[in-house]
Amino acid sequence: MNPGASFGILWAALCAAVGSTWVELLLWWLHGDDAVRNLYRDARLTAAIVMGRRVLGPPAGFEPLVMGMATLVHLFLSLAYTAVLAVAIHRLSLRPALLVGAVFGLLLYGINLYGFTEIFPWFIPVRGAITLAAHLAFGITAAAAYRLAGWSTRRRL
Repeated sequence: MNPGASFGILWAALCAAVGSTWVELLLWWLHGDDAVRNLYRDARLTAAIVMGRRVLGPPAGFEPLVMGMATLVHLFLSLAYTAVLAVAIHRLSLRPALLVGAVFGLLLYGINLYGFTEIFPWFIPVRGAITLAAHLAFGITAAAAYRLAGWSTRRRL
């Protein structure tokens, strides 16, 4: 893999991870939910993938270890998912890549919230429109950032 593609995947994964989180926070807030409480709840759910069920207690606010582990898991999964998406879109122009990114986001929602819940059932309660929108945002943002990073890298070479 060339350095430009590696940079593109890394950049796209970071943009998609951060972007989808912001979309989720905004949608929770618009829905009237306590966005920060939901963020801490989801951090516990995610950290429990690695740390086990012991971190699934009631949300008690910010816990650095839980938030750190959740961030690492989210970034690792974002990197893995974006690498898969990059294979699918590397020859596409921006518009088709965005469409593939949206479909990819829908597939990720299905995999994460219906497939992985066979192993990690504590994610079942977060199924819903806001989580779906965040997964769509992830796929579209990853596709856009990857394609735009690729064009930027090609111009510099």
